[in-house]
Amino acid sequence: MQSSVSKKQLQALGRLPAGTMNRTEAAYDLVLKQRLMAGEIQWYKFEGVKLRLAAATFYTADFFVMGADGQLEVHEVKGVWTDDARVKTKVAAAMYPFRFLGIRRGKRNTGWEVEEF
Repeated sequence: MQSSVSKKQLQALGRLPAGTMNRTEAAYDLVLKQRLMAGEIQWYKFEGVKLRLAAATFYTADFFVMGADGQLEVHEVKGVWTDDARVKTKVAAAMYPFRFLGIRRGKRNTGWEVEEF
């Protein structure tokens, strides 16, 4: 049986206001706080940087992270990757000189899976 709800409507239902973390992002924020306290990273910011991909297309990174070595990384945190999110992340990774990481909860919410773009 097909649903009458479109993919766009479904995505809109799950959108939170800018600057508001979803549960997965909030859980990852705790990981980053621990890494900051341990000295593994120097700084991080949630949705603090917006990158232009094209004339009217932007990519807002979930987290910009500065490692202990000063290297800047983009951490894109997803429960589930959509095609649109994956494409935007790949395009941004090709355009900008930062390390881009895709972060997902591990199976049964144990640990984190990391994918480099």
